[in-house]
Amino acid sequence: MPSANPLVVKELVKKYGDFTVLDNINFTVKKGEVFGYLGPNGAGKTTTIRLLTGLSRDYSGECLLFGKPPATDRNVYNKIGVLFEEKNLYERLTALQNLKFFAHLYDVEETRIIELLDRYGLLGSEQKKVNTYSKGMKQRLLICRTLLHKPQFLFLDEPTDGLDPNSAELIITVIKEFVAEGNTVFLSSHNMDEVDEVCDRVVFLKGGKIISNDIPQILKKKYGQPVLRLKVRVKVKEKLESIMTAGDNLSDCGNKIYLMELSYNKNDHWHKLNRLKDMEDCQILSIHSREASLKDVFKKITR
Repeated sequence: MPSANPLVVKELVKKYGDFTVLDNINFTVKKGEVFGYLGPNGAGKTTTIRLLTGLSRDYSGECLLFGKPPATDRNVYNKIGVLFEEKNLYERLTALQNLKFFAHLYDVEETRIIELLDRYGLLGSEQKKVNTYSKGMKQRLLICRTLLHKPQFLFLDEPTDGLDPNSAELIITVIKEFVAEGNTVFLSSHNMDEVDEVCDRVVFLKGGKIISNDIPQILKKKYGQPVLRLKVRVKVKEKLESIMTAGDNLSDCGNKIYLMELSYNKNDHWHKLNRLKDMEDCQILSIHSREASLKDVFKKITR
């Protein structure tokens, strides 16, 4: 009986000559979840996506996408949408011509094209050549192309890379709306705030191996530590450094103002605060606590 999960990966190994890119990878993506696939540059994330979408076929182990190995059943491509980091559009064609070409491949009616262009703010610019588009417009056009055939599963590889906050927020909205309809997303990203906001579960990959697989909140509790953040004005920076211990950070904000991040340790953070209050020529401008973030987790477990 085929698995109810849209993606199952077992003992996946990918090599280039003697170099192992992916080393015995195992994970399952459940229907209706946003699955984060994370790791430093060169960890094997994009290679995994290429294998799972059938763009690369030389591997050992098992990959089942909707119950079938990638590239063995053309019907699978009607169920998936892929948004790569590269802006792989036909730049000498107009936006409308780009979408018509792919609509023909998927046997999609033109009314769907107009619907997506309108939804993502490109209606009115559809007759312009893509090489005149801004980076954000190109990304919106890629979203239109990815959603053109109403897929059930999205592969997103660094979808917000280099985008301004408004364009990045649009990607987040797309993901949330897509899964709200019962669909599934496989997300690879270096934006940990984005991942924390949308992902139900995340995998951390390092050196081609999975080193962690859990929900974000559990990972933050396991690997992260709350931080006490203070903005302080002081004439002599070394005074602040004198009270800092392992795990603390100090950033220069300019104009003799510094951002201190103190490890939230019950045993000594009050002691450090009292020393700051008693410090000559020192003014505490703001103070608040911050929970551990996925960025903290990323730094700690992939270092």
